[in-house]
Amino acid sequence: MHLDVQELRNFYYRQPLGKAVKRTIKNKIVRIWPDTSGQTVAGFGFAVPLLRPFLTRSRRVIALMPGPQGVVSWPSRLENVSVLTDDAMWPLETGHVDRLIVLHGLETSDDPNSVLEEAWRVLGPGGRALFIVPNRVGLWSRSEHTPMGFGRPYTISQLETQLRIQGFLPEQSSATLFQLPSFKKGWQRFGPFLEKVGQSLPFLAGGVLIVEASKRVQPLTGSREEKKKRKRLGVLDGFREAKPKPSLVPLRPNVELKFD
Repeated sequence: MHLDVQELRNFYYRQPLGKAVKRTIKNKIVRIWPDTSGQTVAGFGFAVPLLRPFLTRSRRVIALMPGPQGVVSWPSRLENVSVLTDDAMWPLETGHVDRLIVLHGLETSDDPNSVLEEAWRVLGPGGRALFIVPNRVGLWSRSEHTPMGFGRPYTISQLETQLRIQGFLPEQSSATLFQLPSFKKGWQRFGPFLEKVGQSLPFLAGGVLIVEASKRVQPLTGSREEKKKRKRLGVLDGFREAKPKPSLVPLRPNVELKFD
């Protein structure tokens, strides 16, 4: 079940912990995609906290927000680029997105396979997507006071397997958000230090997982013309070509045919 858009906006834009989370994940994404000049960048779920850096460096930015979650106008004081959409029917043309960010859109959806199918459809040749989900074994997925504590958390293997099934090729995986999910200011002061130390820790310590995946297209085996030229199995060809011939053996005249 999708979270309410007002709760998400309050967490990321009004609470100090949410602002720290937004800054941490955003910095991670900018390092993965440093240059999106001339590209179309889209976000699904509540990805607007991460889309701000791409507004000035991309050709186009689109924020897709699922219907059960609700939609808010974004960005503020600029022309709105957010739109309300269905999980299984995005108002985008096929193959027109270069970069896609999914945040709070996969783990909270009632039909994650449809979300992945639409993500695969809208990505163009060479397109890539970042799927950001709560870490199943992390502390953040156990805290119901943050958005990471809702929905279905994943492990790296679970997420990569689901992506492969839906036609994606995982390129790289990482974890972030190593600070504690605490609203206490004392713990939040250690946030930058914990994020720096956490880069050398295994995925188990991170609060969220980030998987970058590319669109995989299966190559066609043979052309249509080759398929037309393929010969059919000639199991009955011998019977089809054989023509019945009259018998050359005459009937004997002294043979009596009797019918009972």
